[in-house]
Amino acid sequence: MTVYFIGAGPGDPELITVKGQRLIRSCPVIIYAGSLVPEAVLDGHGAEQVVNSAELHLEQIIELIRLAHDKGQDVARVHSGDPSLYGAIGEQIRYLRELNIPFEIIPGVTATAACAALLGAELTLPDISQSVILTRYADKTAMPPGEAFSSLAQHGATMAIHLGVNHLEKIVAELLPHYGADCPIAVVHRASWPDQDWVTGTLEDIAEKVQAKGFRRTALILVGRVLGSDNFSESSLYRAGHAHLYRP
Repeated sequence: MTVYFIGAGPGDPELITVKGQRLIRSCPVIIYAGSLVPEAVLDGHGAEQVVNSAELHLEQIIELIRLAHDKGQDVARVHSGDPSLYGAIGEQIRYLRELNIPFEIIPGVTATAACAALLGAELTLPDISQSVILTRYADKTAMPPGEAFSSLAQHGATMAIHLGVNHLEKIVAELLPHYGADCPIAVVHRASWPDQDWVTGTLEDIAEKVQAKGFRRTALILVGRVLGSDNFSESSLYRAGHAHLYRP
């Protein structure tokens, strides 16, 4: 018996891996994060038990898994996006290790990747940014030392900010000294869902634009010069005259 932590992707039911879909359709027990995972992701399943974990607390989820383990049943534990990023799987894994229940993580498409695709953007461009910082706004959960926005922003890298749209003005204030008022920024609401929406602007005007849209939750903030620049070098990989293993 194995617990499979499956990344369902950002919302579009087709943005799930073949392996993730196969396991959902074969596991006799499915526990899915119904607040963020559309039921269409579960299409084609033959499970004996399907449970929406949005209505449960951690100990209840672990008890469901333990009961399935006692019956020798595999469990598809379905999370949104990629379960290793803000998926709250670490606490579940800690319990599973204590109970000697085997598990496996099946990666998924992240919200950051879905937003970049929607915006038609590459997040790492030569001369502009070669790093992407995925972070969140410190609200109920404090940030560890050294991970304050002011510290991360000093790098000037492309930044993907989760759980921050309600604090956008504070975020902008911390980013401004390092990125500049004219730095491009995008706020994407429910990327890849049927009701997806987004707005682009600069650090100077984005707060007003987001307020007009009325975004309050389930939105990702992307900021960085990669979103608004065509002034970058071509990569070495495809440059004529650049030799490598497959093109001597």
